[in-house]
Amino acid sequence: MDVLQLDISGRPQAWMTVRQAALLYASDAIAWTLGDPCQVLRGGVQRSTGLNSRIEVHAIIAVKGAIPARAWRVNPALTNPKLFARDRQVCAYCGHRFHLDDLTREHIVPVSRGGEDSWMNCITACRGCNGHKGNRLPEEARMSLLYLPYVPSLHEDMILRGRRILSDQMEFLLASVPRGSRLHG
Repeated sequence: MDVLQLDISGRPQAWMTVRQAALLYASDAIAWTLGDPCQVLRGGVQRSTGLNSRIEVHAIIAVKGAIPARAWRVNPALTNPKLFARDRQVCAYCGHRFHLDDLTREHIVPVSRGGEDSWMNCITACRGCNGHKGNRLPEEARMSLLYLPYVPSLHEDMILRGRRILSDQMEFLLASVPRGSRLHG
């Protein structure tokens, strides 16, 4: 299980291990939390109180301090696993769902023809459709897109990273995902 780390304003920053989160709790770096504790860590006996040390780790934690500059980045990093998740493993040309091994990153405008390797120029395609399109534009290959590409929001990006997301975390992230996102349905 991973913990969703937010900045103090509530913007997602990273996924972290329970152990990493416990270090933030121990150093008094947590500003606020959401949801019920998802794991309890127990330590040794505190010399000053004679009590066992105990840290209740929440699934969503906001960290104290200045908001990092990366919080304002516009576009999340493009990776094949996130692209295939955004497009729900469906080929944009034939509309069939495929296993990850049978999918490719398809550039609508080929890179060799000036197309960028970006969220807005990349879609998921099966190997057959990608091979058929080749180095052409979709209209030149007489192929049409069944859905349009889009740049995932910061909240969508956290979902697309492919973690095992707890229900509290998913509810928090989906609350800020645009209604038209493919992640809603």
